[in-house]
Amino acid sequence: MSLLISGEIRTRHKSPESVAEALSADNLLSMRTVPDGVYVKSTIEGNKLRSVVASVDDYLMNLSVAEDICRCIFSVQESSRK
Repeated sequence: MSLLISGEIRTRHKSPESVAEALSADNLLSMRTVPDGVYVKSTIEGNKLRSVVASVDDYLMNLSVAEDICRCIFSVQESSRK
């Protein structure tokens, strides 16, 4: 019997298209990341719990970096408008 582990992570962003595009570059074959309205939706599947947990951990670290970069870009853009 084969076990399939799957899950979805949805996070809200000012620029979901930019964040999803940045994250998609690091997706494994078992992952899919797409913009969904004001959210980024990522699905992860696997047969081994350890692999799924490691993928989620990597994804969350990449998400943090992508969000920080987008936040900096928006801050610079807002400052230049003043």
